[in-house]
Amino acid sequence: MSGTSFFLPVDDPSRVAEARRAATFIAEREGLPPDAISNVAIVASEIGTNLVKHAQRGELHIAALSGRGEPGIEILAIDRGPGIPSVPESLRDGHSTVGTSGTGLGAVRRLSDVFDVISQPGKGTILLSQILAKKPAPGERRFGVGLASRPVSGETVSGDAWAVRLGADAVLLMVADGLGHGVLAADASQAAVKAFEGSKEQAPAELVQAMHRALHGTRGAAVAVARIEFEQARVRFAGLGNIAGTVVGSSKSQSMVSHNGTAGFQAAHIREFVYPWSEDNLIVMHSDGLSTHWNVASFPGLQRHHPSVIGGLLYRESARERDDACVIVGKKY
Repeated sequence: MSGTSFFLPVDDPSRVAEARRAATFIAEREGLPPDAISNVAIVASEIGTNLVKHAQRGELHIAALSGRGEPGIEILAIDRGPGIPSVPESLRDGHSTVGTSGTGLGAVRRLSDVFDVISQPGKGTILLSQILAKKPAPGERRFGVGLASRPVSGETVSGDAWAVRLGADAVLLMVADGLGHGVLAADASQAAVKAFEGSKEQAPAELVQAMHRALHGTRGAAVAVARIEFEQARVRFAGLGNIAGTVVGSSKSQSMVSHNGTAGFQAAHIREFVYPWSEDNLIVMHSDGLSTHWNVASFPGLQRHHPSVIGGLLYRESARERDDACVIVGKKY
């Protein structure tokens, strides 16, 4: 499933109230209890305020988590600010670099069910908070999906879309990129999502074929599907058009192959390719709104972080200014 989300540039204090309203709206739709909704409002306000005070400009990606397998809300903050000199110090109550009480990030961590942050002096910060309807069990290791997505500047909807099917033995991930921008591109990519979610097929090639049929009469889209099969230790992948897919390991990465074509128009041959998978791998899929020149190894320790933080950093470093952008990252954590 996919889910409700908001993309909110934060460059002015007035945006903090807007972020709080958006986060509260999603929390209510996700069915969170009143105390959790109150916590969501506090977290959104603290994160937004920190962006204004410290980074001057950043982005908030606020998303429902029901589309990723569990009701809840994710708030992902991305900036290119001065960075945090010491993350452990910044999480200590009473710490401040701007003369305030300094309890902001400490409060965010305490109120979050999932919290992660990566910061590099001079490069910026990626900060994640999730508040869930069901608290994770201590030490529980599960497959998580991270996301960063936004429309091109000047548009209110994105032509990029994604969806996930989570199972005990396998996970299916898809990304679609409607041709062009705006409403017609969004209509095409959402038709692909609907076909993916409505099909009982499990094979990536068959799912791509189903999306190809469903997109007749639309503008068309690039689409790709990956199926991670844990017991077989493999990834099956099929793509049509320029959706990038990469399996990232501890020592090397392997790009996955998509065929030329456009779902809804041209699909002469759709073939699956199979790649090895291990427990410490992660998978990255993205539209051509991101360049393919990113390299996880360029950021030491990044692979240990939550998939949303990884996705946020790849998005920050590689998103193209003049295109919709969408990246999803999957890994066990």
